[in-house]
Amino acid sequence: MSESAPAHAGPGRPSLPGVVFLGAGAFGLPVLEMLARAGRVGLVVSQPDRAAGRGKHPTPTPVAARAVELGLPLLRTEDCNAPDTRAAIVEAATMAAGRAAADGIGQPGPAMVVIAFGQKLGTELLDGLFAVNLHGSLLPRWRGAAPVQRALMAGDDEAGVSVIGLAQRMDAGAVYATRALRIGPAQTAGELHDALAALGPEAIREVLESWSAGRARPVAQDESAMTRAAKLSRADSWVDFAMDAHAVRARINGLNPWPGCSASLGGHAVQLRRAAEVEAALAPDGPVGTVDAAGHVRCGRGAVRIVEVQAPGGKAMSFADWARGARLRTPTAVISAAPVSA
Repeated sequence: MSESAPAHAGPGRPSLPGVVFLGAGAFGLPVLEMLARAGRVGLVVSQPDRAAGRGKHPTPTPVAARAVELGLPLLRTEDCNAPDTRAAIVEAATMAAGRAAADGIGQPGPAMVVIAFGQKLGTELLDGLFAVNLHGSLLPRWRGAAPVQRALMAGDDEAGVSVIGLAQRMDAGAVYATRALRIGPAQTAGELHDALAALGPEAIREVLESWSAGRARPVAQDESAMTRAAKLSRADSWVDFAMDAHAVRARINGLNPWPGCSASLGGHAVQLRRAAEVEAALAPDGPVGTVDAAGHVRCGRGAVRIVEVQAPGGKAMSFADWARGARLRTPTAVISAAPVSA
C-alpha cells in the first residue's frame, strides 16, 4: 500500500501529536515540513502522479515529491475512502498517536491534517479521528475552490488562513484558529498564496498542541457572513477598464498566475501580469482603456499602471521593456473583453 521509507526524526521534538497528512498542492508544503521536522508524520497521503508538461510525463504532486525527499512513508490514492485505503490511513494515524504517547505526548486519539488534498473525506474515514483542514481564507469569507484569488479580485484589504474541523459541507467546519495579513498594493495571487501558506505551520501547531492538551475550543462559523470563492476558468481571463482603478488593479493581480488576464495592446496579444493603482492625474488623455508610454491606463475612475506583461510563449517582463521590444506606439488602446461563448 504505502511506499516504505525510514522514519523521520529530529532532535528536540516539540510537543506535537502524531498525525497522518493528506495533501496534494503546494499550499500544504510548509506545514508538512514543520511536522516532518518534529518527527510526527505517520503517513503522507496524496494523489497519484498526473501527466503534465508538453511531454505529458507522469508528475508527482508537490506534496508527494516533498514527502519522498523528506523520507516519509507515502500512499498515493485515487480514492481515500476505498476500504483498503481507509484502513491503511486509520492504522497509520493510530500508530502515530501511539508513538507520540510513548514519547510522553498526551494525545487523546489519532489525528489527521488535510491541506489542499482534492478529495472529499467520507464519514467512515473521519469517524474517531481528530481531523483539521487549513483553508486559505478568513472563514466564513471565501469558502470554495479559489479563496486566495477571489480575495484579491474582490479588492479585500486583508487575507488569511483558517484551521477548521472537517465537515460534510465544503469549508463549513468550526474554526479552531486563524492568522491574517495585509494584502500588498501590487501583490499577485501567486505571491499571496505563498505568503498565506507560510502562516500555516504556526496555526496548525497551535491547534494540534491545544487539542493534545485538551484546550481546543472551536467556534462555529457565522453563516450570515459566508461568501463563495468560485473556481476560476479561462473564461475569467479579462478585465473591464470601465471599472474604477482599485477594481481593475485587484482583478489583474488576482488572475496572476492563472488563468491570467488576456489583452491586446496596440494589436499585440499579451497577458497583463501585474498592475498598481496610481494618482488619477496620471491617467492619459483619451477614452477608458487608453495607455501611455509609461503604462498608465485610464479607468472608469482613476488610473492604473501596467507593471508587468507577458507575450505568448515569452517570459513576464516590465511593461517598459516589453513596449520597447514591441515598438509600441502610444497612446493606444488596451482591449480586454470576456470571451464570447459558443
